[in-house]
Amino acid sequence: MPASKFAARRARPSNNMATFDRKATRARVHQRIRKKLAGTAARPRLSIHFSGKHVYAQVIDDDDGKTLVAASTTEKSLASKTKVAANRASAEVIGKTSAESLLAKKIDNVVFDRGGFVYHGKIKALADAAREGGLKF
Repeated sequence: MPASKFAARRARPSNNMATFDRKATRARVHQRIRKKLAGTAARPRLSIHFSGKHVYAQVIDDDDGKTLVAASTTEKSLASKTKVAANRASAEVIGKTSAESLLAKKIDNVVFDRGGFVYHGKIKALADAAREGGLKF
């Protein structure tokens, strides 16, 4: 008996739903946010990013394309304050550190760029810590 003409066909997924790519979705949301906001010398942009292990925050002047202040959990001075992880405690330390170093440069107004992440949990903790540190946004 001849083999079925369908035998060589690849297995299809059981449903026809599109695959969900979390990184691509966050990147699309971040691009949409960045169309609407930009940092200036008077009011720079506080941009944040969370990887699986670390928390990063930069204060950027988009007019000049320069980073004014940067803080992350990869820095040795911040690693001693808390356990290195991308959690709420680390986010609070990064928020306070970036606020202190920005106030030392006599800048207290910023634009908050959540980086495509949902404003909840670690993002909210970093933002609240930056506000407690003296930043206005």
